[in-house]
Amino acid sequence: MFNSDYFRPFSARSVLMLLVVSSFILQLVVLSYNHYTGFVLIDSWEELFTRLTINTTICAIAGTVIVIFNISCIRYLNRTIPWSHNILKRVSAQLSFTIASAVFISTLTTFFSNYFIHEYEENLVEVLIINGIIVVVANIMLMTVLEGWLFFNENKKTSLITGSLKYELNQVKFDVLKSQINPHFMFNSLNVLSGLIRKDTAKAQQFIEDFSSVYRYVAETIEKPLVTLNMELEFVESYLYLQKIRYGDLLSYSKNISPEILNYQLPPLSLQVILENAIKHNIINESSRLLIEIFTEDDSLVIKNRIAPKLSYEISSGTGLKNLTKRYAFVCNENPVFRKSDGYFIASLPLIN
Repeated sequence: MFNSDYFRPFSARSVLMLLVVSSFILQLVVLSYNHYTGFVLIDSWEELFTRLTINTTICAIAGTVIVIFNISCIRYLNRTIPWSHNILKRVSAQLSFTIASAVFISTLTTFFSNYFIHEYEENLVEVLIINGIIVVVANIMLMTVLEGWLFFNENKKTSLITGSLKYELNQVKFDVLKSQINPHFMFNSLNVLSGLIRKDTAKAQQFIEDFSSVYRYVAETIEKPLVTLNMELEFVESYLYLQKIRYGDLLSYSKNISPEILNYQLPPLSLQVILENAIKHNIINESSRLLIEIFTEDDSLVIKNRIAPKLSYEISSGTGLKNLTKRYAFVCNENPVFRKSDGYFIASLPLIN
C-alpha cells in the first residue's frame, strides 16, 4: 500500500500505525462527545462499534491522503523556504497549507460519507463546519508530529555522520603522524647524524636544527585542517635537506612557484606524502639520479618525478595517497590527482584560495 521510498526518512509502517491509532482515538473522542452532548445519540454498543469501524476506516484513508500532502508540503518548503532562512514566512506558508488541505479533505470525506455511506440526520452545513474544525486541529497536530519526527531523524543521522567523520579524521591524523615518526626514517637520520658529528660539526648542527624543525612542524600542524603553501614549502626545505644529507647530489629538486599563490592553502604535510613516495619507491644512485620538480599550474601545486622502480619494489598499498585524498575531502570539494605519464609520476594538489 505504501511506497517506503516516498516516506523517507519516515518509516511507512510507523506512519501507517500512527494513522490507524490516531484515527481510532479521534473517532472515539468525537463519537463520545457527540453522544454525551446529545448531538448524535448512540443507542447500543453494536452501533458504537459499527460507527467506530466505518469512521476509523474513512478517517485512516483521509489521513493517508493528508499525510502524503503534508510530506509533499514539507519537502517543497524545505527546498523553497527552509527553516534557517525565514521562520515567520515558513510558519505562515506551512500553516496555510495545513488548514487548506484539512478543509479540502474534510469536505470531500463528509460529502462522501453523506451521499454514499449514510446520510447525516443533522444539518449538513453544521456537520461540514464541525468536521472541518476537527480535521484542521488534527492536521496541525499531525504536521507538528511529522516535522518533529523529521527533525529527530535528521539530527540522529547528522550525529552518526559527524561521529563517523570525526573517527575517520582522527584515524587519518594518526596515520599521518605514524608515517612522520617512521622508525626507518629516524634510524637513518640518526645514523647520518652520528657520521656528521665525527666529520662536520657545523653540518651536524644544521642537520639537528632541520631534524627538529621537521618534527616541530608535524606537532604544530597535525591538528590544523589547512596551512599556507608558504609554510608547507618551508617545511619541505627542512625535510629535503635531511634527505639530501643521506643521498647527496643523487637527489635534487627544483621549485617554480608563483608568488601570488603562496598564501593559498592545502592540508598540512601534503607535499611530504608525495616526496616520501618518490624517494621510497624509486632507485637513487649514480646512474639513476632523482629530480623532483615542484611547480604551480593554474590553482594547483604539481609535483613531478621520473619513475625508476627499485628492484626490491613491493606493490604499494597507496595508504598515503588515500589518506591525502580523504584529508582533502574534509576541507573542500576538490580532490588531488595522481597519474603516470611518459615515464613520470605526476601529482596535482588543488590549492584553496
